[in-house]
Amino acid sequence: MAVYQDTITVSTAAGRPDFIDIKQQVIDIIAASGISNGTVTCQTTHTTCSVIFEEYVHDTNWQGQEFLQGDLIRFVDKMIPREVEEGRDYRYPGPKHVQFLVDYHNEHPEFPGEANTILNGDAHLRASLFGSSQTFVVTDGMPATGEFGHIYLVDWDQNRERNRKVKVCVIGE
Repeated sequence: MAVYQDTITVSTAAGRPDFIDIKQQVIDIIAASGISNGTVTCQTTHTTCSVIFEEYVHDTNWQGQEFLQGDLIRFVDKMIPREVEEGRDYRYPGPKHVQFLVDYHNEHPEFPGEANTILNGDAHLRASLFGSSQTFVVTDGMPATGEFGHIYLVDWDQNRERNRKVKVCVIGE
């Protein structure tokens, strides 16, 4: 039994939920692991992101989102509307959390200090619903995603672009 770990880092856009197809990077990590049969787990390290398994759709809208992704966003927007102003739809973030983030920014200036970047309660709720990870069976060095299945990192936080990470762990022989 062997264990191999690696990290995928991607840049995400601002202004809308962003879907990044990471299937090829996962396949490359499995190949680098030398593991032919076992499992691979893909887990985001961010509380406003999800890893999902979905069909690749060839058609895209003007923003470059696959039609199925746009449909998913419209569905989720009805359940969990975007947080656009403080105290309107969400209690998050509360005053203690805001103070924590101000103090954190003071100690880590690379962390944004603009108040609007923490109006992301919707992103936290969406990520909680969709989950942070997916696990796939690995057979003959390939993840069992079927003919059309792809692995996506979804950044639900629309407030700013940033770099996001997905930890990948391959276990097997």
